[in-house]
Amino acid sequence: MAKPSVGVSEVGVSAAPAQSACPCPGTLFPYPPPRGAGIAAAVRRKCLQVELGAGTGLLGGAWGVESMRASSPTHAKAAAALAAGVDDERAAWMVRHPSALGKFEQIVAASEGKRIVMFLDYDGTLSPIVDDPDAAFMSETMRMAVRSVAKHFPTAIVSGRCRDKVFEFVKLAELYYAGSHGMDIKGPAKASSRHAKAKAKGVLFQPASEFLPMIEEVHERLAETTRCIPGAKVENNKFCVSVHFRCVDEKMWGEVSEAVKGVLREYPKLRLTLGRMVLEVRPTIKWDKGKALEFLLESLGFADCTNVLPVYIGDDRTDEDAFKVLRRRGQGVGILVSKHPKETSANYSLQEPAEVMEFLLRLVEWKRLSRSRARLMSLQ
Repeated sequence: MAKPSVGVSEVGVSAAPAQSACPCPGTLFPYPPPRGAGIAAAVRRKCLQVELGAGTGLLGGAWGVESMRASSPTHAKAAAALAAGVDDERAAWMVRHPSALGKFEQIVAASEGKRIVMFLDYDGTLSPIVDDPDAAFMSETMRMAVRSVAKHFPTAIVSGRCRDKVFEFVKLAELYYAGSHGMDIKGPAKASSRHAKAKAKGVLFQPASEFLPMIEEVHERLAETTRCIPGAKVENNKFCVSVHFRCVDEKMWGEVSEAVKGVLREYPKLRLTLGRMVLEVRPTIKWDKGKALEFLLESLGFADCTNVLPVYIGDDRTDEDAFKVLRRRGQGVGILVSKHPKETSANYSLQEPAEVMEFLLRLVEWKRLSRSRARLMSLQ
């Protein structure tokens, strides 16, 4: 994968040299083409595809608020939709995106002869969504599950959070961490000797380092501009700034969008994207969670390799960039964490972090049993 041409800075141990194409072709995981979900899904998709530069003016007025609503459905609206009889829509959606637990045997069967590499979002995937982003703690049982997964498979956390902050939440030194939507990547402080191909120890990749002073300046301005909006919280995630509106009265969402747009008019090198209950300011470089996934696969020695099975689990629209990469590669497992139908490029679903933990534990147990069977066969 070609490295970006904008502001690349690599510190510490460099990435592993490029690998030759894998000689073991294997069978690619069958990734069906996306299918539509009716008019309602088309409307949601139109709203969610808003990815704005500061000067476009598309975020203002009703369009901005409607986009925020579309990307951030409240529990009350979800319950009302269920009462209105949209369970048929969910049933149809589940046919296209079945439970990863229900299809577990199909998923592990697709990994035969391949190396699984795990990619995990944090908020809403490993931890519950909470009102205060600083209190999004993962449970100790989830931490144990992730630690067990990392013993068997190279594992990365890919988050919109600042890399240091997500590390403080996870506290596992054997993982890869890609913070700020993949704009800040570091390898594990300690790597399992079982991961023979994990040669990217200590790698630190920051394709947007030149934007750091600008991001800091915008963070301060947004914090000051939104100070008068009750419930608004501005978070500095190093290479991006997140403006959370989860605790803002919906009647004031328009004020949030106008405040953010007003600041960004002066920063044409920054763009605005929508997440779940959050507006995120990022550099305009072409880098996202999908690019981070590709970079990590390359660093691990799996570039252009067909005997690898990337598994990406995430809950937010920013994770769609990674799902799309898996679909384009024609290999891998994309799992969306959501209780409600969403337009997605993932091919499986889980409802909540508790199901994510169950999936991870089942994957670990399957791996242990596979190794036990292999040892028994070698003794016969």
